[in-house]
Amino acid sequence: MKATVARVSAIAFLFAAAMGGSVFGRAQQTTTPPDTLAALMVEVRGLRAAMEQMASAGPSVQLALGRVQLQEQRIANQIRRLDTVTANLAAAKKALEPVEEHLNALKEGGNDPVDAENRRAREWELMSVKKEWARMNAEVQRLANEENILAQDVATEQNRWADFNQRLEDLEGALRR
Repeated sequence: MKATVARVSAIAFLFAAAMGGSVFGRAQQTTTPPDTLAALMVEVRGLRAAMEQMASAGPSVQLALGRVQLQEQRIANQIRRLDTVTANLAAAKKALEPVEEHLNALKEGGNDPVDAENRRAREWELMSVKKEWARMNAEVQRLANEENILAQDVATEQNRWADFNQRLEDLEGALRR
């Protein structure tokens, strides 16, 4: 039994020695000439520089993309607000029309000869309608001003979006190089 273990050990030793010599022999055969090694080093340095550039560009691209998305959300919110104000303005103008017609009718009818009691009632109604018209007209003016401001804000936000989009295109161009 000891002889069998010794024989297996000897065979394993010889096998390992043969394999080690074979690997060593191959390593000596695959050495590269110095000019090929220098070319490989240049290629590795170039790859390293490209990887560093890509690694540094990644966060910039993500940041710019995030800004573009935020701008798109801002624009969408501004447009929704503008649409709401425009609808409210149209409704306020429509509601003001009958009040203006009533006011004009009262003004034109004020010259008709009537008794003092009817005249006071008409004057009171005219004063009341004038107040209502003034209130409604002020609301129309406020909504018109708000609509103008929101339209300007939308234009400003769209310009900012275009600027961010241009930055993204510049980054894309830099990455292609």
